[in-house]
Amino acid sequence: MGRLSVNLCGIELDNPVIPASGTFGYGYEYAALYDINCLGTFSFKGTTKDPRFGNPTPRIAECTAGMINAVGLQNPGVEKVISEELPKLKKCFHKPVMANVSGFSVEDYAYTCEKLDQEEQVGWLEVNVSCPNVHGGGMSFGTDPKAAAEVTRAVKAVTTKPVIVKLSPNVTDIVSIAKACEDAGADGISLINTMLGMRIDLRTRKPIIANKMGGFSGSAIFPVALRMVYQVANAVKIPVVGMGGVSSAEDVIEMMLAGATAVEIGAANLVDPYICRDIIEKLPDVMDSYGIQNLYEIIGKVR
Repeated sequence: MGRLSVNLCGIELDNPVIPASGTFGYGYEYAALYDINCLGTFSFKGTTKDPRFGNPTPRIAECTAGMINAVGLQNPGVEKVISEELPKLKKCFHKPVMANVSGFSVEDYAYTCEKLDQEEQVGWLEVNVSCPNVHGGGMSFGTDPKAAAEVTRAVKAVTTKPVIVKLSPNVTDIVSIAKACEDAGADGISLINTMLGMRIDLRTRKPIIANKMGGFSGSAIFPVALRMVYQVANAVKIPVVGMGGVSSAEDVIEMMLAGATAVEIGAANLVDPYICRDIIEKLPDVMDSYGIQNLYEIIGKVR
C-alpha cells in the first residue's frame, strides 16, 4: 500500500478522498477539468428507481460558511443511469465507483440497489437514508433505527457488493441508528448528510427556498460532523466514511483521526471544482508536517 492508500470494505483506494454524491454529477462533468482518476473514488448523483424532476425552484440559498440546498434528488432514474450515464463515465473513470441510492419505500431501495449491483463499474452501494430535501422518503428512514435496519436488510438480501448506509445528522442518537444498520448487515456507514436548515428573505418575509427548508452544508458543519464520526466509529466495527464541511487536507486527516477510513468532500466542490485534486496533492506535505508516515495508520487514533 502507498502512503495515501486505504482499504474501504475490501476495496483498496489510492487515497481516501471521495467527492460526495450530489456535488460531482456522474463524474464526466469534472473530467473535462482534470483527470478524475486521481481520486480514491467518487459517489455519483443520488439515483432513484424512477426519474425525478426534483423540487421547485429556487433550490439554493447562501449562508455564512455554507449553503442550503433542496434540489430534491433530481435524476433520470436507475434505468437511464445504467444505459446512459455509466457508459459515459466508463470512458473517463477507470476505478470502481460508489453508487448513491435513494428511495421512497423499502422496495424502491431494494430494486434500485439490485440493478446497480449488477454493474461492473459499481464498487460500493451508498444507501442514502438521510436526504432532508424530499417528502416521504430519504430522511424518514434514517431517523428511526428499525426503519434504517429494514432498508439495510432488504438491500443486503439482493446485492453482493459492499453496502454503506448514509446517515442523517438530524437525529438525537446517531449511534443507535448506526448500530442498527450494522446489526442488519451493513458493510459500512457514511455520515453525515446535510443538516436541516432555513433562510428567510427579509424583503418578502418568505423562505428563500421554495421547499422552505433544505440541507445545510459547508465548513460550518464540520465540528458537528467530526463529533458524530467519532461517536459512530467508536461504536461500530465496520468502516466509517466521514463527511460534512471538509475543505482541506488538514480536515481529511482530522476526520481520519476521529475514525473515518475514507473522507467525502461535498459543498467545497461547488466552490472550487479542483478542490479534491488539490487536497490529494497537498496530503503528503501535510502528513510530513505532522509526522504521519501512512494514512491507514492514523484511522481512529485520536488520543
